[in-house]
Amino acid sequence: MSPDLFFLFTLLAKMAVAGLFVISATIAAERAGPFVGALVVTLPVSAGPAYVFLALDHDAAFISASALASLANNIVTFAFALAFIFISQRFRTLTSVALSLVCWAGATVVVRQFQWTAPTATLGNIAAFFVCYALARRYADAPMPRVELRFTDVLLRALLVAALVALVVGLSFAIGPSATGVLAAYPVVYTSIMLILHRRVGAAATAAVLAHGFAGLLGFGFALLVLHVSAVSVGTIAALSLALAFSVVWNSALFATRHLAAA
Repeated sequence: MSPDLFFLFTLLAKMAVAGLFVISATIAAERAGPFVGALVVTLPVSAGPAYVFLALDHDAAFISASALASLANNIVTFAFALAFIFISQRFRTLTSVALSLVCWAGATVVVRQFQWTAPTATLGNIAAFFVCYALARRYADAPMPRVELRFTDVLLRALLVAALVALVVGLSFAIGPSATGVLAAYPVVYTSIMLILHRRVGAAATAAVLAHGFAGLLGFGFALLVLHVSAVSVGTIAALSLALAFSVVWNSALFATRHLAAA
């Protein structure tokens, strides 16, 4: 098999695996209600596969640097979700997503003007959480109507995440670790939720998922910090495993805390 054909085959396989991963996660989110759904979609269901595939092509230093860029740009994801919560109450789906993406792009440009370190990026995530949580908590109580699964929705999710993986893997050698980290952390699952849920169950239920998701999004940021700190010292495979374990434990703790409080 020629090198070009082998690269195309492996890229298609990576796109398919990541697409199936995200489809499964977002379907579970739609069936479980806003709070549990938020815990599912804030797991690393798109960035995780992207980083696994990056680790196959790059060394630990590249992964560490990319994770730091992703951690800094996770601040932008907070702004992206908050913008959609507010915008979607007044506009239709495509307009709301488009305007929110403009906010994401603008915030990304601003964030990339700074020289981030692990402490400053972590503090930025913590500050973003408290601001977004305070502003969005009044949107968190809406119920989630049960929605029927449609083939077009599944196809949309698969195409979104497949396109992301293709961009991250295909461009990583050319754009370097920092820009790769920005692409890897792009909130493709959030975008999918926005596009699909807003037009099917309305602005209130979609906003509830995003409002509940800020705590999980903070945990995702901490998982990126774990990956950044540990990639060089313990190796990429162990670091990816630690980051995934941290994210799962964090979201599980959020679930347990909520149920204890309710009891």
